[in-house]
Amino acid sequence: YALPKLLAGHDPQPSLLHGDLWSGNAAITQLQEPVILDPATYFGDRETDLAMTELFGSFPKEFYRAYNAAWPLSNGYTLRKTLYNLYHVLNHFNQFGSGYEGQANRMITQLVRDC
Repeated sequence: YALPKLLAGHDPQPSLLHGDLWSGNAAITQLQEPVILDPATYFGDRETDLAMTELFGSFPKEFYRAYNAAWPLSNGYTLRKTLYNLYHVLNHFNQFGSGYEGQANRMITQLVRDC
């Protein structure tokens, strides 16, 4: 029940995604040019990449302001962000163990409660 309600009315256009976009996979060159590292590209909802930028250390606030000015986020992004990031937290739980269990449980609880 929660997923259809969460995604109702959200019809994203497929975008080419980085797939693992967090602060550890982004940098600035000496010429002040942005670069991204270690891509795991696929086509999907652009919000998934943006959500991950907030999961393991955020990007600078200017990044989010510029992003939203160029391509505003649709209503419901904040809750969808939790769903998209749950994938990564469950993946980390699978790979690295119980240190991610509490975070995954909190995210699932939030999704069930808010949907």
